[in-house]
Amino acid sequence: MRDYKKYKLKFNPYLDKLYNSNKSLIIYKVSNGYNIYTDFSKRLILNNNNINSFFNFFNNKKYIKDQFNSTKILSPFKTNISFEKYKKIFDLFSKKIRKGETYQIKICTKYKNKSQINPLNFFWKLMKVNAAPESFMIRDKDYSIVSCSPETLIEKKGNNIITKPIAGTLKKNKKTSIKSAYEYFKNNIKETKEHNMIVDMERNDLSRICKPGSVIIRKEKYVEEYKHLYHYVTSIVGKINKNVKIKDIIKSMMPGGSVIGCPKIKTLQLLNQQENEERNIFTGSFGYIKFNKDMRFNLIIRSILNYKNFSEISAASGVVLDSQVKKEFNENYIKAKSLLELFK
Repeated sequence: MRDYKKYKLKFNPYLDKLYNSNKSLIIYKVSNGYNIYTDFSKRLILNNNNINSFFNFFNNKKYIKDQFNSTKILSPFKTNISFEKYKKIFDLFSKKIRKGETYQIKICTKYKNKSQINPLNFFWKLMKVNAAPESFMIRDKDYSIVSCSPETLIEKKGNNIITKPIAGTLKKNKKTSIKSAYEYFKNNIKETKEHNMIVDMERNDLSRICKPGSVIIRKEKYVEEYKHLYHYVTSIVGKINKNVKIKDIIKSMMPGGSVIGCPKIKTLQLLNQQENEERNIFTGSFGYIKFNKDMRFNLIIRSILNYKNFSEISAASGVVLDSQVKKEFNENYIKAKSLLELFK
């Protein structure tokens, strides 16, 4: 259980000057604090023409601010999909599941408004109450991203690799605890099926790039606690094959199965047929690659994208054979709630 009372930040003159500058900035949560990146040497947009040369290139602290610019909310939040529309997609996907075309599929809901935000303000406010392990912030000229993502997709050190799929969500209330949440997940057939499918898929993804027999479950079906909810998590580890390249790891692990569904390719095809809007950053990955080829990437969920004074928060819930449409629709709101509250 995370002790939020221990979360304290100290004033730092350099950071104060940096935060109030116009420099591009990235903050990424680590186990003992936050890494801050600025003064970038190069900006590169990867595409099919330059991605191979990019990957070949790798072959050769705490702070609080007393004052922030105020947030300006210029329009109320609206969802891009009504319950009626959600139900129509839900019913269609349920038929696809019964026909065996997919086993689990994630339906995305977007909450959007027109607003000017200070991403630093939002990020530190969010960290005080919901300092998730894969949190990060990006501030750039035309856009910002504020995220309290809980999910690690790739953590590679040497030839060791870890992934921590999340599949299972329970809303918190005054009567719930980590223990009761664990009992709920363990005894809930629907949640168990969903979790097992995603874990098996991620084990399969790792098996493509790892030594035979090295992919094992390090910690199975445990509960993590966050501000408004509990998550059901499993940690999977493996040892990378010597001939595996950075690009192979990226191709095998992305996109993360827990935010798409199972099986990946067919499920992506079904989603592309029904989702009328691009997901943008949502269900993508944020992270870094070091010169020694160690890497860390999360799944971009629980995130605010602000682009040219429009904010967007996305959430997705998984549909399996035993899913209930109203519960899944409401689950999306629960996942987005801690971010929506920042705009109050």
